[in-house]
Amino acid sequence: MPASAKKSLRVAVLADSDTRWKWGALTAQRLTPAAAEVRLDGYLLRGRATPTARQLKEVGVHADSLREVTGVEFLRAMSEDPDDRYDVLVLALVGGAVQAMLHGLRAAWGSGRRPVVVTGYVGVVYEKLTDGLLLRHGADLVLANSRHDADRFRAVYEGVGADASSVTEVALPFLGGEPYTGGHEPYTVVFAAQPSVPDNRRDRTYLLNRLVEHARRHPEREVLLKLRSKPGEHTTHIEELPYQKLAQGQDLPANFRLVYGHMGEVLDRTDLLVTVSSTAALEALHRRIPTAVLTDLGVREVLGNHHFTGSGCLASWDQLDAGHRPVPDEEWVARQGVAADGTYGTAFDSARERIARLLDRPGGLPPLAPYYTPETAPGYLPGILARHHLGPDGVPLPGAPAADKAPGPVRQIVRRAARGAYRHGVQRVAPVIRRMGEL
Repeated sequence: MPASAKKSLRVAVLADSDTRWKWGALTAQRLTPAAAEVRLDGYLLRGRATPTARQLKEVGVHADSLREVTGVEFLRAMSEDPDDRYDVLVLALVGGAVQAMLHGLRAAWGSGRRPVVVTGYVGVVYEKLTDGLLLRHGADLVLANSRHDADRFRAVYEGVGADASSVTEVALPFLGGEPYTGGHEPYTVVFAAQPSVPDNRRDRTYLLNRLVEHARRHPEREVLLKLRSKPGEHTTHIEELPYQKLAQGQDLPANFRLVYGHMGEVLDRTDLLVTVSSTAALEALHRRIPTAVLTDLGVREVLGNHHFTGSGCLASWDQLDAGHRPVPDEEWVARQGVAADGTYGTAFDSARERIARLLDRPGGLPPLAPYYTPETAPGYLPGILARHHLGPDGVPLPGAPAADKAPGPVRQIVRRAARGAYRHGVQRVAPVIRRMGEL
């Protein structure tokens, strides 16, 4: 029986944050045939952004198993019985970690049977395009969330002489929900916060004050500040100045609230989505919810809102206070993979077909072949691999943590304590030291 025709598929997702777990798990579900029985095993890469139980619950994606691992532990798990390996592996990681895992998996698997390896981006790609793409090169599928991204990805690979056939156009896997019809009571404005954009107290305080002022100007509206994480939790990006802390002690109007939860559920009651550059803007546009991308702090690459140039969504708080509702440019929206025209249901068809062909490939799949090798990038690649305790050949270095055995109870307790101390240092201590240095 062809592999692609099997009634059951084993899929693994390795993720390093709550956002990437959400992207990876939902992508895995969309990449597998609807009629297939899928076993989904989740692996959470241990690090500063390893999601908490609350964050995992908020994502709302069910896995048949879920465990926390180091990179070396994951490679050991993937190198076990060749006849019991996964069919599809999704690497939902930052670029350097993807590259390290590709080399580690190449060393672990050699020329034997292996899964189809998939990777991609969790949202808008607005920085480090070339660097991030080359670090992901070597996967069988590099997913592009839109036609716009697919064109850019192929141009980068072809421009350096790398194989671009892995680039596969799909869409963001978490788009959905009922189309906006308007008329919520009360009219609800939602500001989608981002952990690291903007990245300084002055600008974040400015945005918070403008949101609060909007609530005061429009007491008939409900104004919500949608937060990504609670203090002490980390997401894909470090949040050193949570809006919760900035709002402490302020005299907030009764129609202003801070909210958590699943973005899709918040969008169910949204009449106007406001953000600097969050992927939530694409989720809102997919539902045809009026969406504003703020220009108050400029339209700049460092903010990511330059990505929305030509979208028709750029606006300032002054305009929004006066009642402006942006109207998106339909051509721009179509090129961004938002699929507000109803074609979203077929967005993953080509990726599923490609995976089926790879699973049925006579003789199995060839060894993984990343663009970066000790020959093409001798001054770059070894450092990336070493950060994940791998040598230049992708083999775990001597003394690598848990290279030879599973972690025991004591080691697990020590790891949790160390990670908590690290998070405390990044969130509480480092900002204080930086402020002292500015005196």
